[in-house]
Amino acid sequence: MRRHRHRPDGSDTDYRVRLITDTEPRSTASEAYRTLRTNIQFAGLDQPCRSILITSTTAGEGKTTTAANLAVVLAQTGSRVCLIDSDLRRPSLHRLFEFENDRGLTTALLDDLPFAEVARPTRVPNLSVLTSGPLPPNPAELVGSKRMRDLIEGAASNFDVILCDSPPVLAVSDPIALTTQCDGVLFVVRVSKVPHDIIKRALGQIEAVKGKILGVLLNYVNPRGHGYRYHYRYYYYEPYESRQ
Repeated sequence: MRRHRHRPDGSDTDYRVRLITDTEPRSTASEAYRTLRTNIQFAGLDQPCRSILITSTTAGEGKTTTAANLAVVLAQTGSRVCLIDSDLRRPSLHRLFEFENDRGLTTALLDDLPFAEVARPTRVPNLSVLTSGPLPPNPAELVGSKRMRDLIEGAASNFDVILCDSPPVLAVSDPIALTTQCDGVLFVVRVSKVPHDIIKRALGQIEAVKGKILGVLLNYVNPRGHGYRYHYRYYYYEPYESRQ
């Protein structure tokens, strides 16, 4: 049976489609996410990445779906994973996982509570989700605060990996502030949606604050080239090397 969530805007969010790694673990799309997981693990051989930021240039490129499915495949290996909705402007993970959003990241930050105390367990073993919580008037200040850094570091005693789903880089300053709090950045690009020079500008902003870009995940890659079919989506991951 397909599970649908009715959203306030009248559309339906399909859990089966967006979290395919949980609902269809043998699909080619799920295998693509497992490949992504392996690539990220290799990227952190010398210095393991315990906290990873997932972002994009603009909205609608697939970063939230990527963050959620990457969290699932990491949890499936036995790693204790905390998936954080650090988009404190337009959060969506609470809808995807069917949680109330009365408590979350902002609760932890304002009350100085460990992530493990506020995060909720999911139907996926080893995976917990920390929703955004009530939206604040100062998102960038909160996610860029020393308390945010301390809570991420303190979460190491309860979680093996922390994934932060953030707003797009060119939309607001929040993801740049978050970049300095995380060990690495996974950058999601929807092919043919954003001009190359704009993507380069977004990547440049991350590099300017000495963010470590683990790699670039391309969505909707031409099926005649590289990629893995997932309904109308295609995925291809490549390590990032600065062209500067």
